Amino acid sequence: MVKLVAIYRMPEDVEAFNKHYEEVHSPLAASMPGLLKLEVGRVYGTPMGESDLHLIAEMYFENQEALNNGLSSPEGRAAGKDLRGFAGKLVSMYFVEVV
Repeated sequence: MVKLVAIYRMPEDVEAFNKHYEEVHSPLAASMPGLLKLEVGRVYGTPMGESDLHLIAEMYFENQEALNNGLSSPEGRAAGKDLRGFAGKLVSMYFVEVV
């Protein structure tokens, strides 16, 4: 199993970011073919205090081929375009193998 992990830094307008993420971006991402599970967590701190992070999203796929197919699908391309538009400077993404 593999996952695509998106880590979002704290946006300037948290309320507007959350509204867009919940109403537009998350449904787009959830529509990708092959997606087994979408898990989103809101960062509320660290053991050392506050954090400059806001959300961590994990998108699970059966294997690398399914992940690549999901990302290259029309739904995956739409989610990517939306991501660049509202969070391009805030997000970093990683391919992760679940061990």
